[in-house]
Amino acid sequence: MEQQVVVLQYEGGIRVIVCEGEFDQDTLRPLTEAGMAAAADPDVTRIILDVSRVVFADSSMLNLMVRLLRSGRLVLAGPVPHQLDRLLELTQARDLFPTAESVAAARTL
Repeated sequence: MEQQVVVLQYEGGIRVIVCEGEFDQDTLRPLTEAGMAAAADPDVTRIILDVSRVVFADSSMLNLMVRLLRSGRLVLAGPVPHQLDRLLELTQARDLFPTAESVAAARTL
């Protein structure tokens, strides 16, 4: 599956990063660049990571998600795919991440 990372900007400093495809240590760079840019931007009040189209994620993506979580502005938008949900469950990290069922719902949290 082809990987894609799309960054969308909304009013109120909301930045949405849409992830599609597989994310591992070899393919994480575009997502890392988009995420770190959002975290470093003082005008960004919320980072929404749309993970609904992620088909594979490994510990390197989880590590990036934790780094973004430290900004205090991260919300995951789902629905969270089974494989990513399983990774969060196995690592006991599921409860760390604020999660909404959609990008629209995450914008209102």
